[in-house]
Amino acid sequence: MSPDKIIVTIIGVAAIGATYWFFLLKKDQVVAAGNSVEVKVEGGYSPTTIKIAKHKPTTLVFLRTDKNDCLEEVVIPEFKVRQYLPVNQKVSIAVTPTKAGEFPFSCGMGMYHGKIVVQ
Repeated sequence: MSPDKIIVTIIGVAAIGATYWFFLLKKDQVVAAGNSVEVKVEGGYSPTTIKIAKHKPTTLVFLRTDKNDCLEEVVIPEFKVRQYLPVNQKVSIAVTPTKAGEFPFSCGMGMYHGKIVVQ
């Protein structure tokens, strides 16, 4: 086997491994919210999953440090929220879930995602 074929094979195996890890093995960071929870917005959302008790008023505090235009807005359809997130400023969003379930949130373009789990 020639050196160029070996290199291509190694790169291909590494790419398959990275794709497998990203889509199948990557675990969501889950945080159980008290009265409030801070969500860091940098290359996505951290934590990606927020657990909230049903009927409990909770404040989501978003802090965007990423200047990417895609992350300048957070959308939470279930709670009718579409909020602009200025860079390096905390933005508080109060929610009171009335039903149990999983409710997604995303950036304005729908490229970065997270979810709120109501129990």
